[in-house]
Amino acid sequence: MTIKPFRFGIVAGYAPDLKAWTDQARRIEELGLDTLLATDPVGDADPLTLVPAAAAVTSRLTLGTFVLADPFRDARQLGWQVSTLHRVTGGRFELGLGVGRPGAGAFARGLGREFASPGERIARLADTIAFLKETPERPRLLLAGGGPKMLALAAREADVVTLSWAPRTTESEADSIVDNFHEMAGTRFGAIELSVNLIAVGNAPAPHIAKYTGVDVPELAARGAVTVLPENPGVAKETLLRWRERWGISYVTVNSGYAEPLAEIARSLSAGG
Repeated sequence: MTIKPFRFGIVAGYAPDLKAWTDQARRIEELGLDTLLATDPVGDADPLTLVPAAAAVTSRLTLGTFVLADPFRDARQLGWQVSTLHRVTGGRFELGLGVGRPGAGAFARGLGREFASPGERIARLADTIAFLKETPERPRLLLAGGGPKMLALAAREADVVTLSWAPRTTESEADSIVDNFHEMAGTRFGAIELSVNLIAVGNAPAPHIAKYTGVDVPELAARGAVTVLPENPGVAKETLLRWRERWGISYVTVNSGYAEPLAEIARSLSAGG
């Protein structure tokens, strides 16, 4: 297995105004983190409108999406937008694509777009990716998935893959998920950057997370869930080194509320990561 350097990023889903968004981008870069990823939508805003603003006020930070809902957009227009972002940012843009989260159908219909069955959306996403890859100069592609069809597509096409496991997933349960993906990817496995999108860093209660996942952070931490990273930088460093050795996971993201502890963990790994 090829050992890749660690990367650390923030998934941002809140932008009340342009100043708050650009201030956040500056802060993430100042903390020394590697990426700022916009959700789709960001609150009620279009991520591809906000990403260029973040690029304009930073110089090192990689900007991306986590993840754009393919059903919301026309593939040809998307190709124009992302190739432009790739070019004008000097390669600092990474494209995360997906089929739309549960409940996104109403938003798609508001845009005048069809929101088909999961299987049909995955097939359409494959067509979009094929279209995007016709352009030689394109951003790196991130796909996130947990189901077999989405993981198979990611294994064939993605540069970066986020394994979307359930909140309570333990390390022993993650073994079979990674092994299955390894089998799907075959010889491509070593070239793919594997990522985990954390629910939290540390074990403090987080009612908003509990409302979304059905389980609060202290219980996840007590169970040893791979969706929660210890806040202690030394313990977190050991955990991440083990995950990289065991599974090849080297890219770690979490929501913006955990930017400072994630940055401290990243600094603890900077010398040897």
